[in-house]
Amino acid sequence: MGMSVTISAAGEQDAEQILKLQYLCFQSEAEAYGDYAIEPLTQTLDELRAELESGCVMVARLGTEVVGSVRATVDADGTARISRLCVHPRLQRHGLGGRLLAAIEARAASERAPKRYRLVITAHRSEGNLRLYRKYGYTAVGTERDRQVTLTEMTKEAPKEAFATSA
Repeated sequence: MGMSVTISAAGEQDAEQILKLQYLCFQSEAEAYGDYAIEPLTQTLDELRAELESGCVMVARLGTEVVGSVRATVDADGTARISRLCVHPRLQRHGLGGRLLAAIEARAASERAPKRYRLVITAHRSEGNLRLYRKYGYTAVGTERDRQVTLTEMTKEAPKEAFATSA
């Protein structure tokens, strides 16, 4: 009998697996842009542990293995900044990225009631990533250059009921 993938909040005990997964998943981005100094590949375990303490981090698990991860922080102006969405290469294209994205949005909404969601992604060459975010309601609002990489900024408004009580 096969196992199903579950999504839950990450804990400190997940830090090493998340960091290894992140390193694996962002290799293709680094290769595509010829830049192996991108943040997901240079982040330290201590930096990741600090993120686990201060923000929302969700993981997808297959048994005890972390096979997907995503993070969010909500800033003072009510923007939930979503980052580092990654899914193990062997499980990509099965809807797990969308499930993680929906889970982190729901978690941010339940804890901090954001007014909008924002992604900054290295996707101008990654049509699959752009397609995923558009499917979940995100629209491109600009680009910026970071070293050799063009970053695409995408946003979407949170449902009105998500931030009505915090306004």
